[in-house]
Amino acid sequence: MNAEQLVKFFHGGNNYLMENRSAVDALNVFPVPDGDTGTNMSLTLQAAVKELRLDETDMGKIADIVAKGSLMGARGNSGVILSQLFRGFAQGLSGTEVTADQLSAALQKAVNMAYKAVMRPVEGTILTVATACAEGAKKAAKEGSNSLGVMEKAVQYGETALAKTPEQLPILKEAGVVDAGGQGLLVIFKGGIKAIKGEEMLKLEIQQPVVDAQPKLEVEVSNADLEFKYCTEFIIKGQQLDGATFRSSLEPLGDSLMAVGTDAMLKVHIHTNKPGGVLQLAVALGTLHDIKIDNMEEQHRGYLGQELNERDNKNLGIVAVAVGEGLSDLLINLGVDKVVSGGQTMNPSTEDLIEAINGVPSEIVIVLPNNSNIILAAQQAKKIAGKRVEVIPTKTYPQGVAALLALNPEADIEENCQAMGEAVDLIISGEVTYAVRETSFNGFKINQGDILGIKDGEIEIVGSSVNQVILELLDKIVDEESELLTLYYGQEIDEIEAEQLKGIIENRFSQLETELFNGGQPIYYYLISLE
Repeated sequence: MNAEQLVKFFHGGNNYLMENRSAVDALNVFPVPDGDTGTNMSLTLQAAVKELRLDETDMGKIADIVAKGSLMGARGNSGVILSQLFRGFAQGLSGTEVTADQLSAALQKAVNMAYKAVMRPVEGTILTVATACAEGAKKAAKEGSNSLGVMEKAVQYGETALAKTPEQLPILKEAGVVDAGGQGLLVIFKGGIKAIKGEEMLKLEIQQPVVDAQPKLEVEVSNADLEFKYCTEFIIKGQQLDGATFRSSLEPLGDSLMAVGTDAMLKVHIHTNKPGGVLQLAVALGTLHDIKIDNMEEQHRGYLGQELNERDNKNLGIVAVAVGEGLSDLLINLGVDKVVSGGQTMNPSTEDLIEAINGVPSEIVIVLPNNSNIILAAQQAKKIAGKRVEVIPTKTYPQGVAALLALNPEADIEENCQAMGEAVDLIISGEVTYAVRETSFNGFKINQGDILGIKDGEIEIVGSSVNQVILELLDKIVDEESELLTLYYGQEIDEIEAEQLKGIIENRFSQLETELFNGGQPIYYYLISLE
């Protein structure tokens, strides 16, 4: 494969995914209007190829342009994983052309990089499909195929793996769909192959498997505890330093890991139980400076070497994600410095988050994604931003508000992160929205237009009216320990309707203190916070 063909491959994949992104969106398990895997992957790939010139002749430069562009433009979890696939792929390419063996090896590097980016990889996803593609490519290369044959065999193996994803993830089987991210990846590959062969980009027929409804999937969620005792910070000065490689070597030793900077200097932060082991790995790379080790459990500070610049809470900034004028205004009133516009159907990119982080004049920035599909992009922004960033993995707007209310101006960043994370766990989040398609999910038969009541990401109620669903949802989640209910009403609800509902709730749940805010959010009639 030469450089011209590689450029055609990426542009063809981009064009084919743009053509088919709605079909990929429709594969999302959740039937609410946030089925945007195809859209997120398409926007990510568009960012990747926008600087890609048709006359570029260096394979490595082409791959690097795509890798960097996709990382900065990554949207949603699927977009971030796609960017990491491109990043690994770029590491295997150089010169003016590649052999079938080199192309196969580059696809394997892509898979390796993507798995590293996900803290808890799940099979039955885009990762599984990418792995199968690499296996097919390797087999074709060993059999003597040319580069085009390698890519075609990769797609063949990927399609076989995609068809099996419902057997690996019961939630896919119940909904009767294959994994959307895996399908999106194959659309890119197919579009790239069509472009190289000069074939017409006809719309893809995406087949959904027909499966029987399965029992409700029970998901076990582990609680996040403070496992590591010592906050360890230092600077390494040396030559040809590689932050990503060093981060990988430190990952088994702790969490809250950061290693950013240049090839001559890395600033490192980690929570660990083995600070000596961390420093031993670091000293092999260069000279150590400004070492600081804090015992977080005892709040006792012991220092090795020169202390890092003292930080006070005036140097702490907050970036949060929200959509809706009322929701944004409330965040600002609670102390957020920058609100990034985004949420369901409009996930901000990694670049959007980095711009907001760097726009806050603080040495330390806390990011509140407020959406499960933005967390991975926020974690990527943390790695790239030129300052210390901590991500509180808030999955909903109410969780973000709870985290902000737990912020203590007198505490340091570690204490605040722990307190904010604990506050998130005390909130029950609810959402009331509508179904965009007919499906089966969690034992429910759902028709397009049905009103859905969602608790912490799980559909609990399916009904025909907003008020009916919200009251039935509250019947399920309110108990004797419930004290405060906060309702944020959206664009489709006027103030009179919302006040009437508030009155009904106060009569029905007299033990609750009920607050009402005009959130102005699209898509969701109400957001619910129960404490």
